[in-house]
Amino acid sequence: MLFGSKLTLQGINMNGSAVHGRLEGKVAIVTGGASGIGASTVRLFFENGANVVIADVQDTLGQNLANNLDSTNTHVCYIHCDVSNEDDIVNLVDTTVSKFGQLDIMYNNAGIMNGAFESILNTKKTDLERMLGVNLVGALLGAKHAARVMIPNKKGCILFTASCTTKIAGISTHSYAVSKHGIVGLTNNLAAELGSHGIRVNCISPFGVLTGSDQSEEKVRQFEGFMGAVGNLKGGVLKAEDLAKAALYLASDEASYVSGLNLVVDGGYSVVNPTLMRASTR
Repeated sequence: MLFGSKLTLQGINMNGSAVHGRLEGKVAIVTGGASGIGASTVRLFFENGANVVIADVQDTLGQNLANNLDSTNTHVCYIHCDVSNEDDIVNLVDTTVSKFGQLDIMYNNAGIMNGAFESILNTKKTDLERMLGVNLVGALLGAKHAARVMIPNKKGCILFTASCTTKIAGISTHSYAVSKHGIVGLTNNLAAELGSHGIRVNCISPFGVLTGSDQSEEKVRQFEGFMGAVGNLKGGVLKAEDLAKAALYLASDEASYVSGLNLVVDGGYSVVNPTLMRASTR
């Protein structure tokens, strides 16, 4: 058994236990795949048998991740892609199909978030345009060109990362909320159009999760402490790995009849209004 073979790399995960191969034989693209939710998804998809293309603008992180998972870049590779640039999306999809012969899963995960909450009176048009350009336009372009190659095959899975801001108001900036609500609308419309071609379309809406590769231990501790305090489901906090598991389910044949779903992963936060309960305990 060769060290660089797919059997060695994908038959055993990092802790030495056997994997399930739930995506065996499938080809996946993960945008924003160099860090955070995307990187966790890349690892999990690969461990479950998929050939994976990492798409991002973080070239060093993306290439390092690909090399760490598959030193020969035979089953995992990195492609530079600015999702707001349609030429980059065309190149990403066409290169993937040229390398692997097919595209089964397109996970449009790339996104940005502006910082502090702001009043509508202080919302800048440039911030809104940038947020829409990456989060929504980038997602639409990814879906467009994935559908272009999936439709002739009469099968495929298109995923998006939305946000629990699509279920509960007042927890993000207006620009971010608008961009993520747009993704849910896009999911619904595409599920209606592409269902006749056997293509499933779903999105994942996470609660607050810390992403990025430059987080200090202190920042992680503070963030997780805060999210643990405000979250509804006690006993833990949401991790990028949890969202990767949600993506794995939706991408796998276990979800073969699931389409048009906004899968909210927030520990019940968006369905709970604790005001009355808190008042009754005072």
